[in-house]
Amino acid sequence: MKTDIFIQAIKNRYNLQFLYGLEEFNIEPYYISKNTFGRKIIYGRIKNTNEVRKFEYNRIANIRIVNSFRFSPVIPLNSFAS
Repeated sequence: MKTDIFIQAIKNRYNLQFLYGLEEFNIEPYYISKNTFGRKIIYGRIKNTNEVRKFEYNRIANIRIVNSFRFSPVIPLNSFAS
């Protein structure tokens, strides 16, 4: 379920809003992967900052797609694929 939401947001370049632990984040999602422990993670740029951060799926709750506007990636997506 989470993966479907994240894929839709990445494909359509929508922002996401969710709770991570006890903090609320608004991100521009870029990439879904697994970390060294085999847990699913999503990379995204925190809105209004230049910080790209990874978020573990199991700590994400209350996901909302914010489709009021679309974003343009600040970083080249090909650099993650290499």
